[in-house]
Amino acid sequence: MRTPARDCRVPTLTLNSMPVSAGARHLRSRTRLAPYVAAVAVMLVALVLLVRGQVTVDVVASRLEIPWALAFAADKRLFVTERPGRVRLVTVSGLQAKPVAVLPVTERGESGLLGLTLDPRFDENGYLYVCYTTSGRGDRLVNRVTRLTFRDGTAGHEVILLDGMPAAGNHDGCRLKFGSDGKLYITMGDAGEPALAQRLESPAGKILRLNAEGSVPTDNPFPGSPIYSLGHRNPQGLAWDRKGRLIAAEHGPVGHDEINHIRPGGNYGWPAVWGRAKDARYIDPILESGRDTWAPSGIAIRGDDLFVAALRGWLLRVTLGPDLEVTSVSTILAHKYGRLRDVVVGPDGALYVTTSNREGRAIPAPDDDRVLRVAP
Repeated sequence: MRTPARDCRVPTLTLNSMPVSAGARHLRSRTRLAPYVAAVAVMLVALVLLVRGQVTVDVVASRLEIPWALAFAADKRLFVTERPGRVRLVTVSGLQAKPVAVLPVTERGESGLLGLTLDPRFDENGYLYVCYTTSGRGDRLVNRVTRLTFRDGTAGHEVILLDGMPAAGNHDGCRLKFGSDGKLYITMGDAGEPALAQRLESPAGKILRLNAEGSVPTDNPFPGSPIYSLGHRNPQGLAWDRKGRLIAAEHGPVGHDEINHIRPGGNYGWPAVWGRAKDARYIDPILESGRDTWAPSGIAIRGDDLFVAALRGWLLRVTLGPDLEVTSVSTILAHKYGRLRDVVVGPDGALYVTTSNREGRAIPAPDDDRVLRVAP
């Protein structure tokens, strides 16, 4: 099914900790600052540019149950996780009826089967990696990262790479991606215990970095530790730009969602600060939502554009300059398909997006949840 759609309104953004819309009203209300209004207006137009253009939307797969992550193989097969524990496969003939794997997940709140990525040499070794929540000792929730081997339509031979990481009914993170350096990156939320995000002995509230077989790289910022960055609340998006710079999206507390440039050993402040705190001890985001909420999840980069799947019901497009400065922001698919969970760039250059409308926070359409193809 093909549907045309247009770019829509821009959510309130924050520039230097002041919401753009509130800042404009503030300037207009003070005539003594009138000489600066024109200059500020030019800056805001450059920062918040609404690009109106038509896109075409096709439904690639439907009637999924809370799809969470997408990953393409080189031959255009598409792997999808469903939060209740299934890995599904979409081929040129459509969604395959039989799951390729069923994992022993514990669903509690937002937990379950979450992240998925394919090995850079997937065509040779068939390795796919997943992150899911399961029950530990005493029915305590834990997050686990495992490797499966895909052969003849089935993924099995589970090898556990990381286990026992703090988990909860929310703030689990669990996004998996291989970086441009060939290392495996994993996001971990604070599991509802904010203080853990600052403790180097805990993987919670961190972005982790591993070798593909699960060992700790020798060039990690904290020797012998998988921790790559800390001070995160609930990061759910990872992507690399053409220069190999790592970008992450993170849920903030009551607004102040963040887009961050992740640096080795960087501290992003949670729970001491959030948003643009201008505190020298912590790294500020390159963009935040201010008092509005995007509820950002998966992200993807195509050219200079960063796309953010927002659970508030739109696809956010952020154009970045050579120094990761924000040059424009617009939205796509606003409030047309419900909650959006993940976005990836397909082999054909189009965007592939999952809805997330069957988790009890939206009114699902009869054929939800879906994987959408968004072009151009």
